[in-house]
Amino acid sequence: ILIYHTHSQEAFADSIPGNAQTGIMGVGEVLAEILRKQYGYNVMHHMGQYDVEKRDYAYSNSLPALEAILKENPSIEVVIDLHRDGLDGEKLVTQIDGKQVAKIMFFNGLSRTARNGNVDYLPNPYIEENLAFSFQLQIKAQEYYPGFTRHIYLQSLRYNLHLKPRALLIEAGSQLNT
Repeated sequence: ILIYHTHSQEAFADSIPGNAQTGIMGVGEVLAEILRKQYGYNVMHHMGQYDVEKRDYAYSNSLPALEAILKENPSIEVVIDLHRDGLDGEKLVTQIDGKQVAKIMFFNGLSRTARNGNVDYLPNPYIEENLAFSFQLQIKAQEYYPGFTRHIYLQSLRYNLHLKPRALLIEAGSQLNT
């Protein structure tokens, strides 16, 4: 499993400016440790920062590094781009086992617009596989932790989800969560 952050600078209500471990990158490190220690997965957490200068180019800026990581580590089967959502006035919280936790949302890029059809300059051979993976995870999450996931969000571009058949973009909470 590869975990990375296209938008590494995403922070939460209690994040400390300049301390990556208190923002989404810190959440990525906690997730990596849980997957390693509790579940025995081999996890790489890539801490590259691609949105420091220009956030708009973060996906294209991160792509060469991701391609190199995947080439050097062909056993990687799952790629997770971990984000936090930015919503006006909405703190995304639910209760699981008596604890308040941030809700998550699976985000899928379709490389297709309703108006113009396929986005030919952003091919993604794994759209169906990525959607199926998101749906499977959504169903399991609902089974084990009702209310933990939000809806699956579909968008027109590809968001580097063309790298693997099990590529995910996950939004964890919002800027108002702690």
